[in-house]
Amino acid sequence: MKFKFRIISLIVFFMVIDFAFAQEPADIILKRATEKAKIENKNVFVMFHASWCGWCKKMDAGMNDVACKSFFDDHFVIEHLTVQESAENKKLENPGAQELLTKYKGDKSGIPFWLIFDTEGHLLTDSFDNNGQNLGCPASKEEVAVFIEKLKKTSSMKDEELKIISNVFTLK
Repeated sequence: MKFKFRIISLIVFFMVIDFAFAQEPADIILKRATEKAKIENKNVFVMFHASWCGWCKKMDAGMNDVACKSFFDDHFVIEHLTVQESAENKKLENPGAQELLTKYKGDKSGIPFWLIFDTEGHLLTDSFDNNGQNLGCPASKEEVAVFIEKLKKTSSMKDEELKIISNVFTLK
């Protein structure tokens, strides 16, 4: 009897642990971000990323650089959705995120892939350039110029702020 109780206890324990570490669904994250954006009068910046993605980490580093972090934070509610993880890290993925990536045609474009929504959840822009190529983490002068135009159209960032962001992202 004690043995059965221990087995059942272990099963329940692991189910609770697994549930506690389950990732939040993409639709809940977007709903919460949109609600927050309405209150704060901002747009929503969603970045699709994965733990193995070097360019995703570079994009995060750029957006979090001390020179420009406040510009992003002042104008956007920023959320990350995890997709395309390796088999051993599938548990890190947000349920529904891959479907959202596919809906906005980013599933075959590589990551990072990002979208900017208004406070009603309408898409304002995505990370595709004018040729349909994913900017991902912009780095060349041309990519950064397109990124800056997209930020300009979806925020009230000042030219000086956009110039600083441009300097942070452009590879030297």
